[in-house]
Amino acid sequence: MPLLLLIRHGENEYVKTGKMAGRLPGVHLNERGQKQAEALGEALKNVPLKAIYSSSLERAMETAAPIASARKLQIIQEPDLMDADIGKWQGKSWKVLSLTKVWKIVQHAPSRFRFPDGESFPEIQTRVVNVLERIAQKHKPQDVVAVVFHADPIKLAVAHFIGLPLDHFQRLGCDTGSVTALHVNEAGANLVKLNQRPPFDFLKK
Repeated sequence: MPLLLLIRHGENEYVKTGKMAGRLPGVHLNERGQKQAEALGEALKNVPLKAIYSSSLERAMETAAPIASARKLQIIQEPDLMDADIGKWQGKSWKVLSLTKVWKIVQHAPSRFRFPDGESFPEIQTRVVNVLERIAQKHKPQDVVAVVFHADPIKLAVAHFIGLPLDHFQRLGCDTGSVTALHVNEAGANLVKLNQRPPFDFLKK
C-alpha cells in the first residue's frame, strides 16, 4: 500500500484568532495560509504524486490547489475527510471553551467526549481511518498520495495507525501547512515523518 502524505490545510483567520471553525462554510485561507499552500505546491512539484484527495471545505481545497496544479492532477473531493462535526461549538473561542467543565475531558479523556449536537472523538477517528483505508486500497505500494484535511482528524488517524491510545492523540503535533507521512501496508503502518514543514528532504523525487 502507498505512502500517504497527510497534509493539514493552511492558516485561516479562525486558526489565527483561536476560534473553532468546524464545518462552517466560507472559511478561507488568509495571506499566510496562501503562502503555506504555495510552499507545499513548490515542495511537492517533483514528487511523483499519483493522486490528491481533499476535504471539501474551502480551506482544504485551497491548500490542495497549488499541489494539484504543480502535478497536473485533479483534486478528488472526499466527504469523509471533513473536519470534526463540533456541533454547537462552531465559531466559539478556544479561550472561552477552556473555561468550561468539559474542557478537561476533551484534553485528557477525549474518548469519552461528544461535541454538543456533533460527533464523538471515536466516531471521528473511525470515519477518517475508514476513508484512508479506502484510499490506500486504491493505490499500489510504491505510490505516493496526498490527502489534504484537518488537524484533529489527522492526529486521530495517526494515533490509530501507530497504536497510540485515542486518549493520547492530543500529544501529537499538526501545524497548519504541515505534512505527516504514513506508510500503510497489509502488516501495519509506519510513521515516516510527523508534522513536517517544507522544504522536504525525505521524499523521493
